[in-house]
Amino acid sequence: MPNEDEMSIDERRKYLKRMKVRYEKGNRKQRSALLSEMEQVTGLHRKSLTRLLAEASLERKKRGTARGRSYGVEVEEVIVRVWESLDYVCAERLTPVLLSTGRHLAKFGEVQLSPGIEEQLGRISRASVSRMLSRWRSRRRRLPQKGAERANAATKGVPMKRIDWQTQEPGHFEVDLVHHSGETTVGEYVHTLQMVDVATGWSERVAVMGRGYRAMQAGIEHILSRLPFAVQEVHPDNGSEFFNQHLVRFWKDKVVGVQLSRSRPYQKNDNRIVEQKNDTLVRQYFGDLRLDTPEQLEEMNALYEQMWLYYNFFQPVLHLKEKTVVGEQVRRKWDQAQTPYQRLIATGTLSPQQQQELQALYERTNPRHLREEIYRQLTHLWEQGLPQAQSAA
Repeated sequence: MPNEDEMSIDERRKYLKRMKVRYEKGNRKQRSALLSEMEQVTGLHRKSLTRLLAEASLERKKRGTARGRSYGVEVEEVIVRVWESLDYVCAERLTPVLLSTGRHLAKFGEVQLSPGIEEQLGRISRASVSRMLSRWRSRRRRLPQKGAERANAATKGVPMKRIDWQTQEPGHFEVDLVHHSGETTVGEYVHTLQMVDVATGWSERVAVMGRGYRAMQAGIEHILSRLPFAVQEVHPDNGSEFFNQHLVRFWKDKVVGVQLSRSRPYQKNDNRIVEQKNDTLVRQYFGDLRLDTPEQLEEMNALYEQMWLYYNFFQPVLHLKEKTVVGEQVRRKWDQAQTPYQRLIATGTLSPQQQQELQALYERTNPRHLREEIYRQLTHLWEQGLPQAQSAA
């Protein structure tokens, strides 16, 4: 991979165009000195420089013949199968896990691997993967697409902040509630309670009927019973569904050691991670349907159980590793994509028994079949929800 300080081809050509005037006017000794200078600046060999400077033009020429393929059809088939199994993630997230996921799928007979294919999967670049997938993007099967809370007395004493993106310790959760009311908020309907860990990207979702404290407490207790690590901090917005006397007492009395914090009013970016997941992991699945029956609630939670396994164990996520401000611009750098499961293991917070249990769950799960089951359940739920969505209109 080229160093960030190295010149690009276009930058080298631009530099050589300027130096060519001086080079052609110089004598033998001056040309030798200029070549030494150009060697240091461009990193090119003297012979390459003399060849380029002797040409009539330094404009880049189009390739006369197409370059041969570096990766064969067999490698492309494996990459596309892994890409489909991980629900068409971007090349930046896909490339780091190609080899590990390919090997995992091979255990279930989903792909065929040879030592040569494994070697190529391990060294292929992100750019090559992106170019390869561009030919398949029009054929991918995607999810169906559809279409301020006031502060209260319970928020007093709860600090307003946002969780630092540099947090390394798992257990600091952004929390939000997604309404599935359709076009009207009349009556009782289903909500999705979602929690996302800032350090690892681990996400939890549960559907609850209404947003009264009994439903919310039951949803929170369900998530806590499934979490493989302890909750250190809970960070919702200022909604009364989170901040009422019952839930504040629940967090302080029944869940020992949990810190409560909240977003600033009208500052959605204070909960930026969970807000993003509200779109990708809730709205893209359920759209704007009104969901208000016990049967729909049950099916949503069955679907969320499958998504819990799929997104935490097999979907790689990016994590911000550097942020700098240059003038009025904010420049961000991201680390290599890893699944929340991999990030959690890397923290070293799990006991050996917990690691073994999660590893066993990972080993016996076929992500391709799991994704197909998620889509099957989602299709059934949409078929149930569509008539109600039309009648509400």
